Amino acid sequence: MLYLAEVQKQKGGVFGGGKAELKLLACQRSDQSWSAVTGDEVIPADEANNMNSGTLVIVNLGGNRQLQGEIEPAGGRLVTMLQNFSRLLEKSKNQEEEIEQWKQSLTYQSQELNRREMEMESRLEQMQAMEEDFERLEQQRRELESANEETSRFREEFERSRQELEGAWEHLRGEQRRLEEQQAEVQYSAGLDENQASAIQESLERLSGAVAPTESVREQLNLAFEVVNNQQSMLDTYWQQLEQQQAEAFGLQAEVDRKGEEIQNRKRELHEAQTSLEQANGELKVQRNALQIKQEAAHMLRLQLQTQNDLHQELTRLATSSADVKISQKIDLEALEMMPLGQLSDIVQGLQQDLDKVKRFVNDQEEELTFQRQSVEEVQDKMGGASEYDRMTLETELAEEQDRYQMLDESLVGSRRNLREREEILNQHMRVLRRRQGVAESNSPDNQKIDLGPVLSQLEAQRQQQEEELRKLESQIEQMRITISQAEGMIRHQSGEQESTLAQLESLEQDWQLIKESAAQLFGRVSLYQETLQPRQDGLNEIRQRLEAIADALNQIQETGDYQLQAIAQMRQTINSLLLSPEFAAS
Repeated sequence: MLYLAEVQKQKGGVFGGGKAELKLLACQRSDQSWSAVTGDEVIPADEANNMNSGTLVIVNLGGNRQLQGEIEPAGGRLVTMLQNFSRLLEKSKNQEEEIEQWKQSLTYQSQELNRREMEMESRLEQMQAMEEDFERLEQQRRELESANEETSRFREEFERSRQELEGAWEHLRGEQRRLEEQQAEVQYSAGLDENQASAIQESLERLSGAVAPTESVREQLNLAFEVVNNQQSMLDTYWQQLEQQQAEAFGLQAEVDRKGEEIQNRKRELHEAQTSLEQANGELKVQRNALQIKQEAAHMLRLQLQTQNDLHQELTRLATSSADVKISQKIDLEALEMMPLGQLSDIVQGLQQDLDKVKRFVNDQEEELTFQRQSVEEVQDKMGGASEYDRMTLETELAEEQDRYQMLDESLVGSRRNLREREEILNQHMRVLRRRQGVAESNSPDNQKIDLGPVLSQLEAQRQQQEEELRKLESQIEQMRITISQAEGMIRHQSGEQESTLAQLESLEQDWQLIKESAAQLFGRVSLYQETLQPRQDGLNEIRQRLEAIADALNQIQETGDYQLQAIAQMRQTINSLLLSPEFAAS
């Protein structure tokens, strides 16, 4: 099984050598994922003696925790893992973008379906209105057909009356010719006998009765004129409605043109807003990518700082807990050499007194830590025989005692390091003082200790530098977040305005479409009414002309009948005068 481990060196000789150990940090699972190794598990590894302490390596361990194969530096594999992680993050981001695009597409399709459903409902309402209009037109057509049938019936009756009148007129002309013949015979004869007079009287009676009466025909003609006038009044009403609908249709067409121009302007403004929004989204995407890069850099820097802090703490713990390690302090040895001997002796005494105070303080902390450890052990012993109810209380108490112990232990690390530093400073001063006093200095064990001072100083300098870089990065990240948040707010505002504008535009287009369809329907009705009314008007005008011609002919017939009755009356007077004459009486 593969493990991520840290190389640690045991205490060695003067040059810092020693046996190497591997501290297991994480192990690889069967699904290629990694999990942290709990506890401080360390295995010996002589193969890592030539590696520096703190180096991260990849090792393959068997079931008995024995090394299998060579030790591999972990740098390349960590870089590969980070790259894979970055690719997974990018792939996840792309998938999120695709999901968002699908959501937007489904939202647009739903809106489009709703819009089409509303259009279908509007079309159904329009179809119902058109059906009602067609029903009204059909009723009007039936009324006009009924009027045409009535007019045709009057025309037929008038034609029959005209034919009867022409027959009576022919009969009248025949009787008139016979009367003229009789008058001619009377002029040539000297008188009339009784039979002839009776025959002439009968002929005159028949001729008088053959004069056609015109009252009934005139009455029917007046009724026909009344029907035509009623039909014309109805048609005038329809013509007025047609003019109103035509004016309304032109008004709707003007409204259609105005709204169409307004929609074009709105579309142009919406296109410009969409272009601006796309540019803002592109800039926001660039800023987000830059922010992500900064955040990844800050994350990597935090990991490095955490690693350095852990290494610094481990080195500090090693320096304070091991007698073979020292922490050198930068002392101005040249100033100590030039300093008066008495003053140097006073300084050494002061340092010794300060060291004694620090030792007493550290001993007190050590004693307090010991007592705290005993308190933790006492609570753990109580938990062994406690009931289930008491165990819950004891677990809380144990957690508090353990936290207190950990806090004391961490604070004691710094105190121990301070004590070691003060001891090192005192030892350096004492070595200079003894050398200047002429005291022979034997091989001091301090010369054989591993000096971790330069390493800790370098780590501290690197940590401070990296913390400064991290602060700058975090400041830049915060500024970028504020900028991105402002850009997102502006984009949300623009998106909201664009959605509102789009909704208004869709509403305008729907209204425009409805008005356009209404105008088209109204123009269609106007055209249909005009096509329907014009033939009816033409037919009614033709009927009126014919009726007027019949009225003129009837007036002529009336005048002729009156003239015929007048001639008959004159003929009767002539016959009567002939019958009463002496010649007729003598005969």
